Amino acid sequence: MNFNNKKVAFYTLGCKVNQYESESIKNQLIKIGYEEENFENKSDIYIVNSCTVTSIADKKTRNVLRRAKKMNPESIVIVTGCYAQTNSKELLEIEEIDFVVGNSNKSGLVDFIQDIENKKSKVLTENIFEERTYEEYEFATLREMSRAYIKIQDGCNNFCSYCKIPFGRGKSRSRSLESICKEIEVLTKEGFKEFIIIGINLGAYGEDLDSDINLETLLETVVKLEGVERVRIGSMYPDKISDRFIEIMRENSNKLMPHLHISLQSCDNTVLERMRRNYGAELIQERLLKLRENVENMEYTADVIVGFPGETDEMFNNTYEVIKSIGFSDLHVFQYSDREKTLANTFTDKIDGNVKKKRAEVLETLRKEMGKERREKYIGKELEVLVEEIKEDGCSYGYSQNYLRVKTLEATAGVNELVKVEISNLEKELLIGNEKGKRV
Repeated sequence: MNFNNKKVAFYTLGCKVNQYESESIKNQLIKIGYEEENFENKSDIYIVNSCTVTSIADKKTRNVLRRAKKMNPESIVIVTGCYAQTNSKELLEIEEIDFVVGNSNKSGLVDFIQDIENKKSKVLTENIFEERTYEEYEFATLREMSRAYIKIQDGCNNFCSYCKIPFGRGKSRSRSLESICKEIEVLTKEGFKEFIIIGINLGAYGEDLDSDINLETLLETVVKLEGVERVRIGSMYPDKISDRFIEIMRENSNKLMPHLHISLQSCDNTVLERMRRNYGAELIQERLLKLRENVENMEYTADVIVGFPGETDEMFNNTYEVIKSIGFSDLHVFQYSDREKTLANTFTDKIDGNVKKKRAEVLETLRKEMGKERREKYIGKELEVLVEEIKEDGCSYGYSQNYLRVKTLEATAGVNELVKVEISNLEKELLIGNEKGKRV
């Protein structure tokens, strides 16, 4: 195939892991002569990296795929990702799709495209559960402003009753510590100061490796790497917040950022049991409050599902009260939707759609109240902010250590600089402050 002036456009749905993988594929294609095109423009190849965590994600994927072909009927449209892995036959029925490449073959997508004219089959998916080792992607880490994402793990062994992701990602597989450190070392030389550790189930890191390496030892290693100034940890299960994890967070508070995104889903014991989560509401409260007691300015965000089959008003209220007692700076609220192949899909005690909507609205109101309360406590205090952008009004924008967005008035610090900011007031969900000096 002639690569001269070939254009490729990407559309990525879902989690940061998907975005990380898209970035790697895109950079490999650019290296061999492709030009990146905006997805809304005419392109030779459209690649849609799909998500299947909810039925809404499935619907959005289908709509995007159809839109791609309309923009250029002569283009090649490829769908990859979790939806491609779990529902390849369904996607093949959409006439606008040319090829379906599952997660099991995603890392080889560049080679697939290079030989695309000789492909006789429209589908390239294999049994994802046969994957036993972590599949390396070429170093092309997802960069977001001044931060870089580092993927350390893939897959999940938990099989929560509502979750389809294990069928799209397979069993838990850990990346070698050596490979992780090598990528971070390359990126520090490029000037990145903050790294976000991502995976499908971070707490399972190391369980499949023939060594004593786990998430805690990985964190201890990463914070010691030269040039690393900030490390953020992606989504965590509450039961993976061990005493050792808390100790490491406390002892390395200058580098390990005091923020965690918690995969919460519910705070009612009955619902958690039916979800096949391995912990109860008491553990959630005890772990999160203990971590907050040990780490200054610790903040949490979380995912919550409302309207899980059998969830009564009392069960929902239990979740509400636990969330309120802990205090979160933000919540991502999802209304339960059936996912094929999952245990919860067989449950008969489904919740009415209007009830789910009302419960989501109640948590949305709580989210706003908690967010305002959590942010107000920083008025009059100093926070360290990594500057991500400077706008025409002369103000800079970035995130504090505990992942609160901060607007700095009359900014002098440049992009990718760490600056101390004294918070003076709150504007919606934005902290406002003045510079008090750059980090030396």
